[in-house]
Amino acid sequence: MKEIKAYIHNHRIADVVRALKESELCNTDGTPGCRNLAVVPVKILLKTMDSKEQHYSIELAEEVINESKLELICEDHQVDELVSIIERTARTGQAEAGWIYVTDIVQAILIKGMHE
Repeated sequence: MKEIKAYIHNHRIADVVRALKESELCNTDGTPGCRNLAVVPVKILLKTMDSKEQHYSIELAEEVINESKLELICEDHQVDELVSIIERTARTGQAEAGWIYVTDIVQAILIKGMHE
């Protein structure tokens, strides 16, 4: 199994999630395949060409950009296709529109809902 994390501009995240769901590789019904699809708001410490994207974070005392971190778990054979979908739909027209990271899952343990 692999974990894919992608840092994506907020205005592209909805299209990325839609494309992943439409690919039928990401299931929300618990069947095998891409799962645990999550979108987390993040503050990125990065200078941009367009200063309108940046704002000052009082918590961090730094200029930041609001972005989204997409996370999902998938089977090894799905990685290339899922990365391709994310890369294609996350494009913004800028030279650098985000990053995609793929890591190995060493162990996955199901947390059961009922006491045995």
